[in-house]
Amino acid sequence: MDFRQLLGEPTGQTWVQLAELALAFILSASIGLEREIRQKSAGLRTYTLVGFSSALVMLVSKYGFTDILESGRVVLDPSRIAAQIVSGIGFIGGGLIFVRKDIVRGLTTAATVWLTAAVGMACGAGLPILAIAVTLSHFVVVVLAFPAIERRLPKSRWAPSSLQISYQDGRGVLREVLASCTRSEFSVSGVQVERDPSHEIGAARVAGQDTFGREEEAIGGGWAPQPKGIVTLRVEVRGAKSVARLAERLSEIDGVTSVHAGDANLSSD
Repeated sequence: MDFRQLLGEPTGQTWVQLAELALAFILSASIGLEREIRQKSAGLRTYTLVGFSSALVMLVSKYGFTDILESGRVVLDPSRIAAQIVSGIGFIGGGLIFVRKDIVRGLTTAATVWLTAAVGMACGAGLPILAIAVTLSHFVVVVLAFPAIERRLPKSRWAPSSLQISYQDGRGVLREVLASCTRSEFSVSGVQVERDPSHEIGAARVAGQDTFGREEEAIGGGWAPQPKGIVTLRVEVRGAKSVARLAERLSEIDGVTSVHAGDANLSSD
């Protein structure tokens, strides 16, 4: 028996455990840094704390009760706290998932938080090779290989895409943009309009089915006439056709200054 147990002090407070905590800190922070750079709803601090604290809880489960163990009398199961981490982390993940109409946001972020907790648990359990392997796999899935594979998969007509369009205000461009989307066999599920803050103009957000052909309401119907300037329009569309081709058509509309296409990210994933 360890001499610290004879003195009534728990074991597991050596440089080995400190190294395991440090590894959990580094791996969790690396995952959090990637999510922070991509401006996701949970960032560097959240992921670092989740992985770091999970490692500590695992170490407490393994070594925190060694001072009360007696051979043949007191038996503890270290896996019980690991199971509670898996259950408890669901509360954090649940708070990151949002549902708007039929679109679910934040699933990837919630899954990554769960993965970070598992990485911390592996570090605390003394399984550094597994922890490093899973962290590297995260970057393969989220950053490197899988995004490229997803871009090459056939596009579902129900998958949303986003368009960011800048245009000159007061020229009826919004109506023409929405009409062009419809003519290209895309349905508009969301519109967000933001005027240039340098012109001291507010923003309005409306549903796509309510904005078609109603530019005055989309940009603030019932308000006093606004100064003309550059307006940023974010449109969420769904359709089986090429979004890049749609972006090209929209860029040809008179008054449109720029068009950028991408995945639907009106809310952070």
